[in-house]
Amino acid sequence: MRHATEGAAHSTCNAPASHPPAGRKQSAGGIVRRDPREVYPVSRVLIIRPSSLGDIVHALPIVHDIQRHRPGIAVDWLAEEAFAPLLAMHRGVDRVITVALRRWRHKVFDRTTWREAATFRRALIRDRYDLVLDLQEQVKGALLAWLAHGPVHGPDRASIREPAASLTYRRRYRIDPAQHLIDRCRQLAAAALGYSLDGPPHFDLVPPPLVVAPESPYAVFVHASSRADKLWPEAHWRALIAHFTQAGLAVLLPWGSSDEAERSSRLAEGIAGAVVGARRELPEIAALLARAEVVCGVDTGLVHLAAALRAPTVALFVATDPRLAGVARAGPHCRDLGGIGNVPTPRAVIAAVGALLRTLPEC
Repeated sequence: MRHATEGAAHSTCNAPASHPPAGRKQSAGGIVRRDPREVYPVSRVLIIRPSSLGDIVHALPIVHDIQRHRPGIAVDWLAEEAFAPLLAMHRGVDRVITVALRRWRHKVFDRTTWREAATFRRALIRDRYDLVLDLQEQVKGALLAWLAHGPVHGPDRASIREPAASLTYRRRYRIDPAQHLIDRCRQLAAAALGYSLDGPPHFDLVPPPLVVAPESPYAVFVHASSRADKLWPEAHWRALIAHFTQAGLAVLLPWGSSDEAERSSRLAEGIAGAVVGARRELPEIAALLARAEVVCGVDTGLVHLAAALRAPTVALFVATDPRLAGVARAGPHCRDLGGIGNVPTPRAVIAAVGALLRTLPEC
């Protein structure tokens, strides 16, 4: 597949939404059949999942599913500019359309914002889509989908985070919200394109080469999150870092903001083998994660990316439910610890990492 990343809508898909007819049937190739009277070809689809990093990772398996069950369909993806490098690692994504809502909202009256928005609009309406699939589950995603050229499909109001978003959909589907986001995304795509799911999720990410590799085996500990209630206590992190550095691993502490850099420095202080380093861009971090002996971190995007890259991963949950967003759904190389109000101890994490590494084949 070719890769193109472009920045931005008038809609042809604002007809009233309706539930899909019962008795949906599968068909071969890029033909979607819902009943004997309704058959239409599908050659290009647009996925609306602009953010966040972890949620985009959880949505990625639909690309593999579509290519397996509907070969020949081109898949484009609309994403925030910060996450375009992630989608560039997936060869099944044909074209990435970038939007900068996070940046534009801070400079609404800046001329540059309006020029970039116009460029985004031209990119978004360049192609006509046979199907626009909104996975964002928010009004902002629904509005972006509505601006594209094509009929918009999404969850019904009982299945979506912001029910008002479903008002813009041509077709709506009932998807059980009390399940992992990976499964919700896969089921929605399967319902919209008329195929049955089977097998585990496949992320199909190919990270770039690691330009500067650490000199010794290393672990990556992802301590930062945009949500303070997801953070694991710093004393716990220091105990964990000390244990693994004493076991002979270097421990890398990535950061993305000044606050996170300060926290990394506090966690590493006085511990030989703890490495803070410089700020890294997403492709370089992905390369590091993919080659780590183990990745341990809170419920945040980089930890879900590590799981998708098949790195041995242990995720620490303190304020969110691992049944809905855990890394274990990515495969047997991952473990989830804790939950809402259930803070894992360092001893439990050390035991989980040891048990996980004993089950994995030696490289």
